Amino acid sequence: MNMSLDKDYFEKETITKYSLVKGNLDRKEFQGCQFAGCSFTECKFQYCKFIECSFIDCVLSAVNPVDSRFSDVKFLKCKVIGVDWTKAPEVSDLKFDDCQINYSNFSMLKIPGIRIVKCIAKEVNFTETDLSKGDFRKTDFEKSRFFKTNLSEADFRGATSYNIDVKYNLIAHAKFSLPEAVALLNSLDIILE
Repeated sequence: MNMSLDKDYFEKETITKYSLVKGNLDRKEFQGCQFAGCSFTECKFQYCKFIECSFIDCVLSAVNPVDSRFSDVKFLKCKVIGVDWTKAPEVSDLKFDDCQINYSNFSMLKIPGIRIVKCIAKEVNFTETDLSKGDFRKTDFEKSRFFKTNLSEADFRGATSYNIDVKYNLIAHAKFSLPEAVALLNSLDIILE
């Protein structure tokens, strides 16, 4: 059963197994809603608002969030792949748990306190992003880009495959764990024996 999203305002509703491929979600507002088992592939979210919503076991692949707002949105066990978050005018308080967020772009956004825990975050762009006080525990950051990124007070304990140049990123009071933290020395042009 594919439910309809034909009205403009949804409050505290559960949207289950909704599927949209290469379509548009236009001028919809979701307040306190839960999406479960939904799939949005190559869709455009235009002038939409997602406030205090959660996505569980959903696929958001190559979604274009143009002119849409995401505030206090949680993703659990989702594939949120290839999303250019910089197209959204407001992105705040995002939480990703046990998700795949590969090939996404967060560059130049201010999202302090973001949560990306137990995720696969391959080739994600965090250039000039404020990720201060972010929680990144147990996430795989293979080939992700950190450049002029504010990682102060961030928690990378148990995270893997990150390549963070300590000369070009703010990492004051960030937490790292061994042996992965040895990778931070790669940028120092030193010889370890």
